[in-house]
Order: sequence, then structure tokens, then C-alpha cells
Amino acid sequence: MDITPVKQRAHRYIGVYLTVIVFILAFGLGLFVGQGWAIKQRLSNDEGNIEISKVLNLNRQLNKTDSVEFEQFWDVWDRVKEKYVKQPVKDVDLFYGAIQGLVLSLGDPYSVYLPPQEAADFAESLSGEFTGIGAEIGMKKGQITVISPLDNTPAQRAGLRPGDAIISINEEDTFGMNVNTAVEKIRGPAGTEVKLVIFREGLQEPKEIVIKREKINVPSVRLTMKENSVAYIRVMQFNSDTTSQLDRAIKDLKKKNAVGIILDLRSNPGGYLDAAIDMGSEWVKDGIIVSERSTGGEQRDHRSRGNHRLAGIPTVVLVNGGSASASEIVAGALKDHKLATIIGEQTYGKGSVQDFELFPDGSALKITIAEWLTPNGQNINDQGVAPDIEVKEDYDNEVVGEDVMIQKALDLLKK
Repeated sequence: MDITPVKQRAHRYIGVYLTVIVFILAFGLGLFVGQGWAIKQRLSNDEGNIEISKVLNLNRQLNKTDSVEFEQFWDVWDRVKEKYVKQPVKDVDLFYGAIQGLVLSLGDPYSVYLPPQEAADFAESLSGEFTGIGAEIGMKKGQITVISPLDNTPAQRAGLRPGDAIISINEEDTFGMNVNTAVEKIRGPAGTEVKLVIFREGLQEPKEIVIKREKINVPSVRLTMKENSVAYIRVMQFNSDTTSQLDRAIKDLKKKNAVGIILDLRSNPGGYLDAAIDMGSEWVKDGIIVSERSTGGEQRDHRSRGNHRLAGIPTVVLVNGGSASASEIVAGALKDHKLATIIGEQTYGKGSVQDFELFPDGSALKITIAEWLTPNGQNINDQGVAPDIEVKEDYDNEVVGEDVMIQKALDLLKK
């Protein structure tokens, strides 16, 4: 997935196709290409620029459907503009809000419409550098939830854990809040603070956590050598740099004659599909890394590719409840091909494919188009990947510097 954020909003409505494709098509209006010039004339002001008010009025005249009465939409639109206490109500805010509501109605927490600034923030987060607390936020059973705090970030240092339910953000209740809104409220300028109230299993009552935001720059892949020539590869996320950083790590561990590998995917929220396929392919010589099954039942297999430089090296993969998305693809592929032992906890279960489409005004649509299946056909979504050896992380009792999962992996590789 290649994301190129557009931060300029000055040309939001430059041309009929922006307004027609983004908004009119959302409400079912079909137009022929040959009508473009005539429509543009109807929608332009004296300077030749598209006016959103004219677009909306055109929709009132042309939008027809047998299943719903769009007049009610326009009635609400007019009443909001006329009666809402804080005036003036801007057409552009209603415009973006209407599209967000359209996608929200799908009931899928991973399908969202992002206005320009939010789309730019999303792209920035995948680049590996952003300003915030350093935690991946998602939706679990209708509740805003911490998927995973990233290593050495304010979120981790403050004590956030995978699975923490975020009850409020700066004293604002998160009930009914979507993930995008939650992320927007949690982020902010470096040096400022955000107050979260969280609840986790085992707590008697909600806990307040105040976190100071920082500029987050998370390296995707980190390599260290452990005892007995075991290479420890920590993967924090799957972004645009993951494949190149993994390549350097593999070259390094080869030079150091590693005889075993610990691949740590704990609290890795995922990211790019291609990066996951590239990583899994380093172990899998031939076969499926992951399959996509679309709504119509069509299945597309993503097969192994590349040089398979880690094939044959004994490997242990570490996972937990914060291992999601691309992490689950890699863990599932190595497990099904019997190329690694999976140690840890059941993974998050985020196994759906989102198409990310950027529009000319900088806004974007991220919509679920398929589900992921492991090579053996297990649906990752909502099920996750089960470990071969279950090891629970004991945050409260572990000594600083101790890691029971890594030690378990080292013991296993010795055998």
C-alpha cells in the first residue's frame, strides 16, 4: 500500500470529478463522461471554480432511489444549518461528516473515511515518525482499545498494555466514539499531556494515566545477538522501511553465523501487507504466505517470493494480544508451514484487508475489501493465531530486564 499524503487543501474542489466522484457517487448518482463539460458549467462560479453549494443543489434535483427518500437527508441538512446553536455551520464540515457517517454505517471499525488532515496523519504514522504517545488504538467489542504500545514510547513507559480499554480521553467519554476520533484526540503537539482513563482485566476500578506526548520515531526492525549465536529480531511495525531494514538485519546475522532466530512480533500492530509477505518469504521457500478472500468468495493467494535466506534456521516467534494484522500473517505462515514454534499468547485477530484510496483533496477512504486466511485456510479475523506454547506475560512480577518469553525461546532453541 503506497500512501502519498496531500496536505494542501486550497484546491479541494478543483474540477468536477472531485466533487462528483467523492460526494455524488456516494449517494448513488450515475453520470456519463460525456456530460462532464455541461455539469461543470452548472457547478462553477464566475471564476470557473466548483462551488459545493451548487453541487448539493444539483444532487437535490437528480438524486433518485427506490429504497430511501433522500429528501429527508436534505431536510436534516437544512435544519442543521438553520437551527444549530453555533453558527455559521459550514458546508464543508457537513460534507465530510456526511461521508464519514456513510462509511461508519457499515459497522466495520476498520472501514473509515478520513478528511484531509486525518489522512495525512494516518500516512505519517505508517512512515515510522509521528507526534503522540506511541500506541496503536483499535476497536474491540465496541470499545476503544489499546492494541499495542510501541517499544520505548511514552505509552509504554506510562504503563499502557495491550487490551487496555480506554474509557475516556481528557475526561471525554469514548462511548460511541470511532477509532479515528480517538486517535485524533490522543495525538497532539510534543510536550503536551493527554489524560486517559483505562480499564483492564484484574483491576478493581478504572485507572487514570497521564501521558506526555513526544515525537515518535520508531525503527521498524532491530537486531541483537543473544547467547549461543541466537539472533534476536525485534519487529515493531510493518511500514515502508521494514523490508529494507530486515534485509540489513539478515545480512548482519549471516555474517555473525547465527544458528537460531527469535522473531519478536509482540505488540506489533501490523502495517503494510507487502512487508509481511516479504518477511514471511525469507523462511518459506515455496508456498502460500497468506490468502485474501473477498466478499464474493473469490480467493487470491500471495505466494512466497525472494531468496528465502532464513530457510532452515531454527526459529521461534514471539506473539501476544497486541500482535495484529501483518504480524499475524507472518506468524500464521511460519506456523502453518511448520517452520517456527510460536510462543506467547493468542494474537489480536485483525485479519481483514483494507484498500486505501487517496482523493484529490487529500481525503481518503480506507475500506475493508477482504479477509486474510493463513496457508491452512484459518480465518485470522476475530480468531487470531494461537501459540504452540502458551506463555503469559507477567508485567507486574517480572524483574526489570527480565523477559520470560525470550528466555523460553532461548531454552527451546538450545534443545
